[in-house]
Amino acid sequence: MSNEIEALLPHRTPFLFVDEILSADDEKITAVHTFTEKEFFFQGHFPQYPVVPGVILIETMAQSGGAGLRKLGKLGDNELFFLATVDKVKFRRQVRPGDILRSEVVNLRVSARMIKQAGKAYVGDELAAEAEWLCLVSPREEA
Repeated sequence: MSNEIEALLPHRTPFLFVDEILSADDEKITAVHTFTEKEFFFQGHFPQYPVVPGVILIETMAQSGGAGLRKLGKLGDNELFFLATVDKVKFRRQVRPGDILRSEVVNLRVSARMIKQAGKAYVGDELAAEAEWLCLVSPREEA
């Protein structure tokens, strides 16, 4: 995990699923994450045949999209984004320990209060998952 990613996202290990932003512009964000055998969920998600849970694939795409927007300066340092809806989800391929997941996220609508994105997650050239999601943006409140 790079310091750049930790500066872009509020998430931390074990719930940080972006290793690197490969590219980011107003239309598309591309990021990668390698799922290692040490991921916390493999202990209980089919331990004899570990598979990344579908909800983690969605989270990985959403984190990639949020990190890319923050890198572009579309989200302020004091703003957080929270999943509000997830639609059109399809899982097409299992993701296993050692797989490098490449998230390709398209910005459908970005405003001060909400983010609408669509993403596809690939292992190599194989489509693993796809979804659309909406995040609500709100200022970080001091604890």
